[in-house]
Amino acid sequence: MTGEQAINSYTAAYPAVAADLPGQNVLWLQAWRNTGLQLFNEHGFPGLREEEWRYTNLAVLNKMVFSVTDSQTVDVDWLEYYRLEDAFSVVLLNGRFSPSLSRLDGLPDAVTVKSLREVLPDSPVSLLNYLGKAVENTEHTLIAFNSAWFTDGLLVEVAANGHLHKPLQILHVVTEPEALAVSRNLLVVNENAVAEIVETFAGSVGSYFSCVVNEVFLAANAELLLHKVQMDAEKAVHFGGTYLKQAESSRFTHHNFAFGSALARTDIHSNLEAAAECHLNGLYLGAKRQHIDNHTRIVHEKPQGVSREFYKGVLDEKSRGVFQGRVIVAEDAQKTDSQMNNRNLLLSADAEVDTKPQLEIYADDVKCAHGVTVGQLDEKSIFYLQSRGLDESSARNILTFAFANEMVDKVENGELQNLLLKQLLVHFPAINL
Repeated sequence: MTGEQAINSYTAAYPAVAADLPGQNVLWLQAWRNTGLQLFNEHGFPGLREEEWRYTNLAVLNKMVFSVTDSQTVDVDWLEYYRLEDAFSVVLLNGRFSPSLSRLDGLPDAVTVKSLREVLPDSPVSLLNYLGKAVENTEHTLIAFNSAWFTDGLLVEVAANGHLHKPLQILHVVTEPEALAVSRNLLVVNENAVAEIVETFAGSVGSYFSCVVNEVFLAANAELLLHKVQMDAEKAVHFGGTYLKQAESSRFTHHNFAFGSALARTDIHSNLEAAAECHLNGLYLGAKRQHIDNHTRIVHEKPQGVSREFYKGVLDEKSRGVFQGRVIVAEDAQKTDSQMNNRNLLLSADAEVDTKPQLEIYADDVKCAHGVTVGQLDEKSIFYLQSRGLDESSARNILTFAFANEMVDKVENGELQNLLLKQLLVHFPAINL
């Protein structure tokens, strides 16, 4: 199947799907969806000729047409492995909100968690300020595709001065083969409010396409801690984008862990107003023929902003990792303080990493730096551990685990940290904790 054939297949399938998409009675929403559909129909999925996609080939999306499903079937025992007990949880099953699987009892009055399918028909005007405002359809055609096709999603809003006293976990779960799971989430944290959210991605079948976009709005002095744990099935394709508008003195921290899927791309883009802070941490582990792409962009628009970015990658066998980090300091953004660091460990001669840090500075009174390393395990350290009675495989696993675990240690949520450690042990089974 060619790219043009794939476009034609999605275009032909869309009218039947559109009749069931949320917000059919909202004219501006339909016009916006149609804009996204038109962009996708004209250009298809992003290609290698686009600068920001030059390292990631999405040809797999042109070889198979994934289908929207309304299935709500799931093995509950399987799901519980991924659920955090000490957290509110909401489940998006095959791209649709599942009230029966979600656990929201005791949610504070200051916090709203609703399905977009529920909200859009009754209060569309209030969503005009959010939907499509943190990222435009023209950003790239996966955004346009998401805008046209999203079957559901969430509105999560924390009122001014509100506090989400325990984390909210959003479980993105796919249980149908060759499913197309497309959702859109609006995360709004108002003035002086504080929230912690954990996004978890998992699938119980082999091949599917998960396409999720978050639009995040932090008001003045708001604080959001957002985790992403991507554990999709081995043959899945994953795209997840988080796009932010940060108001004055807001604080955003993101921990991004990429373990699963055959091909994964994560976007994190944030625009910072005066004295806002943005902290991005990430760990990507690749094996077999996995391809994991992380694309970050931080735009300091006003003075005295702070950004810190630290990503690590571990690539084994024939896997490939990509890190593209871009920091833009606008002319008005004096006194900006920004640091970016990307470290990569290659465990195989066939593994590969492409790393591209970028600083674009248009102000003259700033403090900005970036650093990149790509290397292998230190043979002297391996020899030292062997001299203490370990075999070579165990020595290598211990050193690799220590390299990766630095990013897990940055997570303060103990229950989430345990889930992450379980994933590390899948990759490094010789470790005895």
